[in-house]
Amino acid sequence: MIKTGWITPARFLYSFLNCVIGKLVTLVSIFRKLAWYFKAERRTYFWGVIGLLLTALLGIIPPRIIGMLVDLMDKRTLTAGKLGLALGVMTVTALLAYAARFLWRTAIWGGAANLERTLRERLYWHFMQMDTAFYQRYRTGDLMAHATNDLSAVQRVAGGGILQFADSIITGGTTLIAMMIMVNWRLTILAVLPLPLIAIVARYVGTKIHVAFGESQAAFSRLNNKAQESIEGIKVIKTLGQEKQDEADFEGQVQDTIKINRYTNFLDAMFDPLITVIIGLSYVATIVLGGRYVTSGVISLGQLVTFIAYVGMLVWPMFAIGQLFNTMERGNASYDRVNFLLHEKSSIVEKTDGIKQPATGTIDFDVKAFNYPDDKEPRLTDVDFSLSTGHTLGIVGRVGAGKSSIIKLLLRQFDDYQGAIKMGGHDIRDYTLDAYIRSIGYVPQDSFLFSTSVKGNIAFANPDLSDQAIEDAAYTAAFDTEVDNMPDGYQTEVGEEGVSLSGGQKQRLAIARALVIDPEILILDDALSAVDAKTEAQILERLGSNRAGKTTIIAAHRLSSVVNADEILVMTDGHISERGTHAELMAQNGWYKRMYDQQQLSDSIGGGND
Repeated sequence: MIKTGWITPARFLYSFLNCVIGKLVTLVSIFRKLAWYFKAERRTYFWGVIGLLLTALLGIIPPRIIGMLVDLMDKRTLTAGKLGLALGVMTVTALLAYAARFLWRTAIWGGAANLERTLRERLYWHFMQMDTAFYQRYRTGDLMAHATNDLSAVQRVAGGGILQFADSIITGGTTLIAMMIMVNWRLTILAVLPLPLIAIVARYVGTKIHVAFGESQAAFSRLNNKAQESIEGIKVIKTLGQEKQDEADFEGQVQDTIKINRYTNFLDAMFDPLITVIIGLSYVATIVLGGRYVTSGVISLGQLVTFIAYVGMLVWPMFAIGQLFNTMERGNASYDRVNFLLHEKSSIVEKTDGIKQPATGTIDFDVKAFNYPDDKEPRLTDVDFSLSTGHTLGIVGRVGAGKSSIIKLLLRQFDDYQGAIKMGGHDIRDYTLDAYIRSIGYVPQDSFLFSTSVKGNIAFANPDLSDQAIEDAAYTAAFDTEVDNMPDGYQTEVGEEGVSLSGGQKQRLAIARALVIDPEILILDDALSAVDAKTEAQILERLGSNRAGKTTIIAAHRLSSVVNADEILVMTDGHISERGTHAELMAQNGWYKRMYDQQQLSDSIGGGND
């Protein structure tokens, strides 16, 4: 049997029904996903729909009045009184329509803004609760794309989507009813004929838009990541003379993003022209048949004018149908992306009945084995130590030996390990996160600084901190003299991520920031690596005086940072290979002694930082 290109009525009906069902599934899908919000805001959207209904009903009146005036003019019976009455009715109708439009705009757009705010707050709070593994899986640019573009697309569902859905039904329905009752049902059927064509077009183009929009969002995320990475690494790029290469790489990604967006916009732009052509055909057919009805006396000239005005009123509902599917496709894809993030679970589970008192007391660390989520081999094996309150522990070793892993476990960045870590006799997993984390002051090697003043950064944990407390913290961190030499003292702006400060200045500012909370435990994770030996000794001496009776943990590559520690652990391949005081380790004549001697020799030759 030879297949022809003709579309049979059965195939047309099947395609139409398939299209309608597919689009209804999309509508039901996204509305079901957002049902929790629409239920909470049902009153707001109720008044929005009432406003749309009133607007649609009031919109029927002016075309009918104009048609009646045309009939009066055609019959030469129009008087000043009748004209004044008609104008008065139209004026009142316009004022009422203004009030109805104000009602639905306030309700629907206000509801959409509330949804966006709610989702932004949820997503931001979710980001605050997620663990380290989450941020290893997702790049910052991707998360920013979810928090901007995706949320805006979902917001359009609750705003433009509701408007398009309700208005296409209400305005389209009331207009069609008015056309059948006030004019002629045959002309009305002719006006309805384009609707199946619009639905079919929306089905095929809408599916492609869904895929293209996903690719567009992914391209935006990649470009976001590239821009952020280049800006953060601008010093390295300039130092290595890679400006042109990085610019070329960025330009390539921009071109790829533009290419993808052009295709998306091309598909998006297909809706309006296609609908315009279909509406144009409807106008032509309406005028031809309507003209015959006027000449044959089936309808009056005024009724034809009214009908043509009603056809014009159908343009927006038809546009709304096409835009509705586009909005829903985008919103559906974006909500899925955001919802996927919101359903990511942190591996750090806080007990609802956890200990709420601040964590204090001796630290008992006994981890039999720990490996990161994506690692098969354990990163720590049989690591145990006890650190009494008021004592200092030093942790040293080569890069990758396990120093930072111990600290990450102490900070509860990972909870999945064999063994137990206790503080004050309680497993640290039994504390609430607020009670436990607030007892720790943590300073990493590369601390993040905010784009504010020196004072603002130091007092970040307590904005109401007194100037004296800020200055005392800066003194303990040996940063006070540096601040005094700055142009605006403690009000000096440090720039984005502290770009105006040296590495050593950043570290000392971060130490001061940690000190102002007076933590039970101070953890310095190679936080003195960028200062010279003299400044390091000064900081350690002041910390010893300032933190008498408080616990300190120092992880370092430079062994001079830990010589005064009560106990020093030497880490090798995830386990403790040497332990003891500085004098005891020097006497063991092992890795610690060899490394200490090498570093002392290097310092005597003339090493230094800051």
